[in-house]
Order: sequence, then structure tokens, then C-alpha cells
Amino acid sequence: MTTDHDADGTLLDDETLEKLQALEASAYAAFDEGELADAAALFGQLVEWTPDIPHLHYMRGLAHKYLRDWPASLQDNLRSEQLRDAFDEATAWNAGIAATGAGDWAEARRQWTRCGITLPEGEGPIDGNFGVACVRLNPWSGGETVYMRRLDPVRARLENVPLPESGFRFGDIVLHDGASTGRRAYGERDVPVFNAMQRLQQSDMATYAVFVQCDSQDDITALRALTLPAIGLVEDWTRSVRHLCLRCSYGAPHQHDDDSPDDDQGWARERNLGIAAQGRAAVEKLMAVWTAAGRGRVLEAIEQREHPLPDPEPGQVWWLGHEEEQPV
Repeated sequence: MTTDHDADGTLLDDETLEKLQALEASAYAAFDEGELADAAALFGQLVEWTPDIPHLHYMRGLAHKYLRDWPASLQDNLRSEQLRDAFDEATAWNAGIAATGAGDWAEARRQWTRCGITLPEGEGPIDGNFGVACVRLNPWSGGETVYMRRLDPVRARLENVPLPESGFRFGDIVLHDGASTGRRAYGERDVPVFNAMQRLQQSDMATYAVFVQCDSQDDITALRALTLPAIGLVEDWTRSVRHLCLRCSYGAPHQHDDDSPDDDQGWARERNLGIAAQGRAAVEKLMAVWTAAGRGRVLEAIEQREHPLPDPEPGQVWWLGHEEEQPV
């Protein structure tokens, strides 16, 4: 009978070694199939048998990360860090993500510093300027993509008015993954796209779907230029949202044209707006000022619906993107 050693030098017989190899294969298969709770449990069994192998702690931490169990993921990654002889960037990033999700700002700052990232001085939440990027909201359910301004390496504030169905709001602070899953145009350059992991702080700006008619882009520009209290942002969803008919989803009466909005045939008078505001009264006042200030401006409806944030389901491998073969 041949033998092998585990990490602490204990002899393992052939039967035990085969069992551990089969258990590890099952753990990786569960992870690859999106069965994250099973994967975390299986990697946990491996850790009990061989507690000094860093990549097993890392993989359990990765399963806990995508389960969004931040304290458990942080503990796993810190143990992985302790067991390694050299700095491992993937472990540090996942520890930083987990610490941010758990609100452990001292540990988050330590991990980002280990990664060579310069941070604003101070304690507590990081309030820096890490540039503009895109974030895919609810990547396990639809994946609407909006722009965000990054406050730290994995935390950002939403800069668009998301569709109400997403459950997110303009100004929400979200935690996003550390690996880019694609790129989007931003002005004359491209910016990375990241998967949103969780909303950390909800904005006080509710989302209102507003249906109007107007004669030209100048009317929309004039509306966006108005500054009234309790109004966060006005977005012309007619231009930015093309994958569904908002008027149909809200029951607003209208007729479909064969042509797309703002195509080669000209301007579409019917506009679907997303307005972020602290209350309906502020939206009503904004629209009253706008319609009174120009000819041909018609307010058809103001609608507001709240939707819960959807959670991922077991069996979804939602974290991989077009540019990503393996998780980080």
C-alpha cells in the first residue's frame, strides 16, 4: 500500500487520498455548476481534512463570495493569506471585496494597500474618485447596465436612473466585483463593466416613469436643465432604453410605429423619461414648469412602482462575463 502526506505531514493511505481527490472534484464541479452552498460545504470538508492548503480556503471563500456571505468569505481569504509564503493578488482582492461588503473598513484598507492601490487618508468608508465605469445590475436576472462613479476599488454610486424593475435607484451605493466582464463606450473612450454584487446603501431618490410628448431634442434638453429641489436626475429612456416598451408595461395609451424612436425618419414625439426624485410632488412641479415654458409639450402620465431586488438562484453561474474565463 502506498501512502501520501497531507499538509501537516500526516500520512494518508490510498483509500483516504482517493476519497479526498473525489471530494475535491465534487467541490469544483458544484462550484462550476453554480451550486454554491454545496461547493462551500464540500470545500469545508476538505479544509477539515487538510487545513493548511491555502487554495482550499480560497475556493471556499470564493463560493462564500458569490453567496454574498461576506464575513465567511473574509475569514476564508484571511486564512488563505496566512498560509501562503508570498503575496497572492486574487486572495487579497477577494478579501478586500469581502471586507467592504462586511463594512470592515480597516481590513478593506489594508487589503487595497497590499494590492498597491493608493487610497485617501483616513478611517472608515473610502470616499475617493476612482473614475467612471459601468455596472451590470442583477447580473443573475436581466443585467441592465448603467454608469457609476467609483468611490473605491469595488464600491460606487449609480449615475443613471435604472429601470424600476431592477430594484435599484439613482444614487444607490453598490458593491461590485473586482473582475471586468466587458467594456462600454463612455464619451470617446471605453470603460470596464463590472457585475453588481449587492446594494450597500439605498438612495432617497425614488424612480418615476414619466410619459410626455414634445417636438424636439431641445425640449428634453430644457427639461434636463431645470434645477428644482428634490429632483436628482432626468433621463430620456427613449434614447437609452431599447429592449422593452415602457408605455406598454405601464399601460400608458399610445400607438406603436413601425420605426424605432429617433431613427432616420426623424424625431419621435412620444418620450419615455426616467426621473429620480424624493417625491411625486417634486416631479409634478418639475413637469408643470416645463410644460408651461414651451409650446407642444404634453405631460401624459407620471407612474411610480417599487420592485424588490431579485436574488440569485442556485444553479446560476452569473459571475462569468464575455472577457472572463475563470473567476478572480
